[in-house]
Parts: sequence; C-alpha cells; structure tokens
Amino acid sequence: MTSERPGRRRSSTSASSGYSSDYEEENWTIEKTDFGNGGLKNAVEAATDISEKVYVGTLGYGTDGLDESKKVAIEGRLREDYHCLVAFTSDADFDGHYNHYCKEVLWPVFHYLIPDHPKSKAFLDHSWKYFESLNRSVADVIIKDYKKGDTVWVNDYHLLLIPKMVRDALGPDAKIGFFLHVGFPSSEIFRCLAHREKLLEGILGATMVGFQNEEYARHFLQTCSRLLNVEVKNDGVLLDTRFVNVISLPIGIDPAQLDEKRKEPEVATWTEQLKQRYAGKKLFVARDKLDGVRGVKQKLLAFELFLKKNPEYIGKVVLIQVALTTSSIVESQSTVSDIVTRINCSFSTLDYQPVVYLHQDITYHQYIALLQIADALVVTSLRDGMNLTSHEFVYLQDKNYAPLILSEFTGSASLFGGAEISVNPWDHSMCAVALLQALTMSEEEKKQRWEKLHAAVIGHTAAHWFYEFLKRLKGAWEEQQRRGSAQIPRLSAKVLAEKYQNSHKRVFFLQYEGTLVSWGSGTVVTSPQRILDTINDLLEDPTNVVYIMSSRPPHNLEQIFLRVPGVGLFAEGGCFMRPFGSPEWTRLGDEDLPWKSSVKEILDYFVERTPGTWLEERTCSYIWHLEKAEDPTAASRQAGDCCNHVNDACENFDIHAIPITGGGVLVESKKWNKVNACRKVIEHTKARNWQVDFVMVAGNGRDDEEVFEWAQKFADEERIPNVTTARVGHGHTSANATTTGVAGEPFLHFDRTTMLTRIRCRHCVTETCDNLGC
Repeated sequence: MTSERPGRRRSSTSASSGYSSDYEEENWTIEKTDFGNGGLKNAVEAATDISEKVYVGTLGYGTDGLDESKKVAIEGRLREDYHCLVAFTSDADFDGHYNHYCKEVLWPVFHYLIPDHPKSKAFLDHSWKYFESLNRSVADVIIKDYKKGDTVWVNDYHLLLIPKMVRDALGPDAKIGFFLHVGFPSSEIFRCLAHREKLLEGILGATMVGFQNEEYARHFLQTCSRLLNVEVKNDGVLLDTRFVNVISLPIGIDPAQLDEKRKEPEVATWTEQLKQRYAGKKLFVARDKLDGVRGVKQKLLAFELFLKKNPEYIGKVVLIQVALTTSSIVESQSTVSDIVTRINCSFSTLDYQPVVYLHQDITYHQYIALLQIADALVVTSLRDGMNLTSHEFVYLQDKNYAPLILSEFTGSASLFGGAEISVNPWDHSMCAVALLQALTMSEEEKKQRWEKLHAAVIGHTAAHWFYEFLKRLKGAWEEQQRRGSAQIPRLSAKVLAEKYQNSHKRVFFLQYEGTLVSWGSGTVVTSPQRILDTINDLLEDPTNVVYIMSSRPPHNLEQIFLRVPGVGLFAEGGCFMRPFGSPEWTRLGDEDLPWKSSVKEILDYFVERTPGTWLEERTCSYIWHLEKAEDPTAASRQAGDCCNHVNDACENFDIHAIPITGGGVLVESKKWNKVNACRKVIEHTKARNWQVDFVMVAGNGRDDEEVFEWAQKFADEERIPNVTTARVGHGHTSANATTTGVAGEPFLHFDRTTMLTRIRCRHCVTETCDNLGC
C-alpha cells in the first residue's frame, strides 16, 4: 500500500521488510528481506525525488512468539529506521493466508490453473478466513494511520480485499489505487473461485485499478460484468454510486540500478570466466522458477527437438537453465531432471554437455554476467504477468544485440510488439525453429530488433510506471470527486429561473422514466396530470422547445403524451424521434438490423433458463425483464452471463448489452442513442435560424450521462451561456447539478414554480404570476 502526503510517500507489499530474531534472546536485529516483489521494490526505490517512503505490510511470518513489549519495540524501530508500518499477524493467519490461500488458490487461478492436488486446501473455508483476517489486519493499520489527503496504494493479489476495507472505513473521499502484478484470467477461470464476488468487490473498493496489459484489464472488466452484473465501459466499471477507473500500465526495470551493478568488478570477473568456459559455443540462457507455469519442461523438450533436427549444432550449442525452487505448486522436479538426463545422455561427449541445469539460484553478479554473454535468452512461460528478466536481458545486450525468444503468453510480449522472436511454448516444433532462427539471424536484423526492444524497455521503466500510476490515480480521483453527487451542488430554483429569464430560445431534454415519473414495469403507461400540465405550461411559450426522452416504443409515448401534441419525443433510447410540433415519427436507427436474430437466440436461451423472466422485443432493441424472476439471485447471475455473451458474440455489430435500473438487460445499438437524437434537434433549430441560448437536460439513467457530457461540450463549442444538466437522485454523475428524484419532491415542481414568471398564467392572464393556486 502507499499513502502519499506532502513530502511523504507510503507504500507496501505483503512482505516488505523482514525481521529476524531469536525470540529467546534479548538482542535482536532487523534485516531487509530479499524476498517479495522485486519489480515493485525497484520501482519504489527508483522514485528518488520522494523524500520519505513508508511501507505497510507484515513481517513475513506469524508473530505469536512475540510478546507485546517486543512488538512495540519492533514497531518503533521499523517506523523510525525503515519507514515501515507493520501489521502483526498470528502464525495461523500468516500460514493460512500465504501458503494456503495465496499460493494454493489465487496464484494458480491467476495463471490459468485450477488447483486439484489432493493435498491442496484450495477450497476449504478456513484458508479463506485466514486470507480475510490478514487483509483486515493490514487494512486496520492503514486506517489507523490515515490522514486526510493520503494516497493508499495496494499492490498484488495477496491483498485483494484491502481496497474495499479501507473504502468502507474512510468513505468516498479516500484516494485508493490497486495494481495487480500478475495476470488476470478469463472469467471462465476466475468464476471457479468460491469467493469470487468478494474478491472482485474488494478490488472495486479502489479509485483506480491497474493491470500489466490491456488483455488482463479486459478480462477483469468482462469478469465484473459477468459475475457482478454491473455495467462496464472500456475504461472502467460503473457502480451505483461511483466509477472505478481501470487502466493498463506495464511495469519496467530500473536501468540506473542495473548500470551500477554491471560496473562492479565481480561482474567483469564472472563475465570473463564464462567466456573462457564456453569459448567457441553458442549459449542459450534461461532463469526461471521451477513451478507449473514457467514452462521449463516445455523449453527442455523444445531444445531436445532442436538438437535432433539440427545435429550439426551438437557440440556447438549449450543451454544453461537456472531453476529456482519455489513454495508454490511445483512442477515435478523428477520430470525435469529426467528430461535433462535424457538430453545429456543422448548428446554429450567427453568435452561437451548440452544442458547445464542448476537447480538453485545464482548470485546477482553471475546473473548479470550470464545475460551479457548470452547468444539468446529463452523464455517459455505458460503464463506470466510480465517478465522483467527479458527486459534486463535487452538492456544488458547493448553490445552484442542477442535476440530474445519470448513466449506469447507473457505480459512483456504485448509491450515488445513483435521485435522479439515470439513462440507458443506448447508448440515444441515452433520453439525449436525459433532456437535455430536465433542462431542464424544476421547481425543487421539482430541490431534492428534490439533497437525496437530497447526503445520499449527504456520507455517503460520502473520509475515511469511509478510516477505514471500516481499521476493517473490523482486524475481519476479528481474526476470522480467532481462527479460524485456529494460534491455537485443541488439544483437551485433561483439560479435556474435567472437563466431562464435571461434567455430567449430554449431547448429542454427531459428523461421520462425515473425523472418525470417512477419506473414502470414493461409497457405500463403512467401519465400523471401534473407532469402533463407542466409540460403544456412550458410549451405555451413559443420560445421553448421540449423533448421527452424514453426507452419506451413510439406507440407507448404517443398514448402517454396524447394531450401534449406539440412535445418532441425520443423513443427506444433515440432510435425514433418525433420532432417538436410534428405528428410524424422519424426513424433515426438503421432499417436493417442484422444482429437481432442472433441476439434473440441468445436471449431466448437465457429466458428459458430463468423462470419468471420475459423478453420484450422492440423495433431497435430488446429488453430482458428480470423484476419478476422466481430466483432473483440466480437471475442476476444469468444477467451477467447474458451481457458478457452478447457483448462477446456480437462485438462486430456495434451493439451492447447492459444492466438497467429496475432489473433487466437492455440490448441496443451503440450508434443510435439519445446523444445522436439531441444532435438532430440542434440541427433542426439551426435550420429554423434559432439561436439557442438555454439548454436543460434532466435524467437519472446511465445513458443520460452521455447526454450530460454532450450538453456541456455543446455549450462550450457554441458558447451557450445558460446550460443546466441535472441528475435526478444520487450517484456518480457528470451533471453540474443534482436534485431529488420522483420518490421525493417532483423534479418539475421547480420548473413550474419558477418558470411561470415568463409563461402566461391561463387563469389570471398575467406574465408574472407565481401563485401555485392559479
């Protein structure tokens, strides 16, 4: 987590600084751990212009053996000397959180593996309770130390629940960022988790959520749509009360730190030794964790196939594989060892061994030396959030320009844009060809590829990632604060009346359902007399143009506004328009809708599976009604699946399926909407030489937000002085004013009491009457 104050920044991972001591001894020391997220640590340390860095996390193990006096002493030392805030956790919480839930449940699922090991505690409730408890412990430390203006930054899958915990305690004004350093799987994989909704809701407590690339961000959005039945946009998730921004921002390396390390004498020594040891041979180099997703087995099988197909390279090529042991789901060591043994037995001679297999880590100096002399780096991960080893390799190859062989399933592959040699690690033949390509590539091509790779690495450094995330988080927070209903002023009747009186040509766009009247079910027609009277009052002034916006079909609106013949109408969300003062309808939407048959098949399928629901077919849209479902919970889940299915299957048709107020799914074209209809109205006014100087938009739906934004932009472009956009009810909005909904004071009550100063009263025949009795 990070918390940013003036002159101060606070950040953490789940294991930031380590503490080592003998509980029985009086003397103890604090040491920084080498474990944890190295890329995050480098990014934080690369931020050199931030004076103070404060981490929040655990000690890296349970602390049942520490008495209160030691905890106080450790807490004081960590805060004073290391700028750390520590959450003390029990042994059971830490073990259950990290070793069980994180490593046996979340880590496999985020890497497209469903844990099925007989000893796995993946789906036992107790591991979830430990995960929840540790997240609560860390969240409590943040909440306790939080000061207004701080920025909280949560990192990685170990702490998924913290954003919501902090949000619930600190309220809507808190600035909270979350970044996931691993990949995010498709919704089909994520939905296998028993506590999937709670995990998603935990993440959505953030102001902004970040992922390594666009694929992971898209998977997250689809999963939220499917499992939580919320509306998602390309840039985030629209909740009832606020918007959560979602971005992709790849992390990088710290070139300055790497430059310092490569200049150390130990690196030069190891570089020279390795050159002598492997003189005359080409080196394929690899360094991976020995787990189920790094593709070590696939890499070895591809190298074996390469030697079989290219016997002329036997004795000339060596694969150096460094394999790090990990506590996560471990790829069978015996399987990898068997493959190594088989290759070496088949192709070794007295002075040649094709595979050098080190089942251990090497020093950082050896690592740098190895990357500098390599003739190719081979990365065959089956899934990988990024792969910063490949970034370091590219940066260190500024003299030899050796090629990079990289799995297409790493996050880095999307960053490099094809300058690497891309491989599918499951295709051993393809990987073998890539090995040959790396050896036979011309020097000119090597340099051209390296220059592109180097530009990508330099353009996405750790420091850039760090500053860019905080910059975008700040921008997202400021925009959300501006749109939060608590920050937007209430609609002032006095101010609105002044704007009205100071204008001469006025256009009103008023949403019907949820704004003028309460939401009705299906085709129920409601037409309160007070609404019709008020609209008629507005229309008596020849300088007023009034349009009613609705999702209902044309014939429904005609019935409702039969006694208001001159009013303009938008039907089916802007697909049809009855121009102001005209009895004829104009179809704005396309006559040919090829998507309808495909969508109907999908919707019919879901209707059959969800008793009590029904499908309403309109000319340009479909509405699947869920308000009378026999099982509302199951219906909501089906609605999420339905939206996801329609949006995926019909993406090329430029339509979308979204959840709607009152319960249901709306499927409509993106092209023909209320904004397009509003533009048509303005075109008509210009054709009549009307110089519009007053625009009012009132609505409460998600699609009304686009009209609010259009009205503001239109006002800026046309320099219209009197523009009012009003959100009826509460929630995240881009309107410049809010007012109570139809459940409280009627919205148009304001209009009728204040605007009658310009509308001739039909009873006392004056233009200044403001008597409601009249």
